[in-house]
Amino acid sequence: MSAACSPWPSANAQEAVWTLEGCRARALEANKGLKVADEKRTEADALEKVALWQMLPKVSANGGYLWMEKSIDLLSSEEQQRIESVPLVGNFIADRLANILATDTRNVTAGALTLTQPVFLGGKLYALHKSAALMAELAGVEYDKKKEEILTAVDEAYWQVVSVKHKKELAEQYAALLDTLTRDVEEMVSAEVATKGDLTKVRVKRNEAQMNLTKARNGLVLAKMLLAQRCGEPLESEFDVSSEVADPSNGSSPALLPQSSGIIMDSVWAKRREMRMLGIADSIAMQGVTIARSTLLPNIAVTGGYLVSNPHVNDGFKNEFNGMFFAGVVVNVPILHPGGFYSLKAAKAKRRETQWQMEEAREMIELQVKKVSSELELAERKLAEAQSNLENAEENLRLANESFHAGVVSSTDLMAAQTAWLQAKSEVVDAEIEIEMSKVYLHQALGE
Repeated sequence: MSAACSPWPSANAQEAVWTLEGCRARALEANKGLKVADEKRTEADALEKVALWQMLPKVSANGGYLWMEKSIDLLSSEEQQRIESVPLVGNFIADRLANILATDTRNVTAGALTLTQPVFLGGKLYALHKSAALMAELAGVEYDKKKEEILTAVDEAYWQVVSVKHKKELAEQYAALLDTLTRDVEEMVSAEVATKGDLTKVRVKRNEAQMNLTKARNGLVLAKMLLAQRCGEPLESEFDVSSEVADPSNGSSPALLPQSSGIIMDSVWAKRREMRMLGIADSIAMQGVTIARSTLLPNIAVTGGYLVSNPHVNDGFKNEFNGMFFAGVVVNVPILHPGGFYSLKAAKAKRRETQWQMEEAREMIELQVKKVSSELELAERKLAEAQSNLENAEENLRLANESFHAGVVSSTDLMAAQTAWLQAKSEVVDAEIEIEMSKVYLHQALGE
């Protein structure tokens, strides 16, 4: 196929030619699922930064105002009466104390600027940040996997169009052969060298060919609609496809892909996105163990800041603003937390679960690689055999056509030769498309 051809309509073109690379590019641009995966990457990156800031100091400011119906009195009414009852100096002392101890706390305003820095939370904060970073990495791998799935779906639809297009062209050629044969037999009937029974057989065969041609044309329309849908284009789009396929007989195909004996599975496992996703899941599970264990360990944090209030009692009670700095350490030691032990046990089980999944995935990937590689080798052998059969069928058709016009063989024998040629040509097309799709699946299996 020609990658240089533009996949979109041009002013001087009657019909656009869509190449495989053009279809891939358009599908990636239009696919909404890929846009969702991209937003998940953005979300995961932001959450990673959120987790990072959990490890850094937090600074907050708080303020408030409170109105109360009554003020706070430091002496009760009974205490004041007892002081006043003291002989000679009672009233004097009571008046002095009343001036000193009287407070106006009906309007209280307070504010604080606080800094808090976690020191040790059992490794929880680092594990949370590491998990968030792994989730961001996982979102990136999921994006790549979604992209791979889209490209595979486009490849399948594209080669389906190419296959049906070839089948339609074959149906047209076969129908044309039968049209020619019908005219020839009609002339032979007129010349009384063939019977009406011979003409009837040819006409039945021609009708079958026309019906198959109609099916092929309808199939091409449906295949194009599927390709257009996967490319994000209107279903009624008018286009043609670049229908050239690689010919393994010229030695180009085996050089592009390794044979099954030359595949190194360790390299494949390292490149497969499924294995990378499971590896990240295993790392996240390992951080989950750390987080679960942190609930059983002491937590330490330091705090400090500045507190201001009105009224204040820094220099006696005064109805004015004043403040002070403060600093401290907060320590929390879990003593009885049975749930923490079970959380840790569950986290360890989750880790073992992902490890078993990785082992199973390795086996399945190895089986998939061997299967697809064998299918590609088989398709290449089938193509070689089909091409050989086609050469024989073409020669047989040529001889049958000559013999028919020489009056040596009947129209039935010629139709049999034509049918054999159609079958051989169709098998070549099927083998070529099978090779192209096997390449797609093998690239996917190899993680490329």
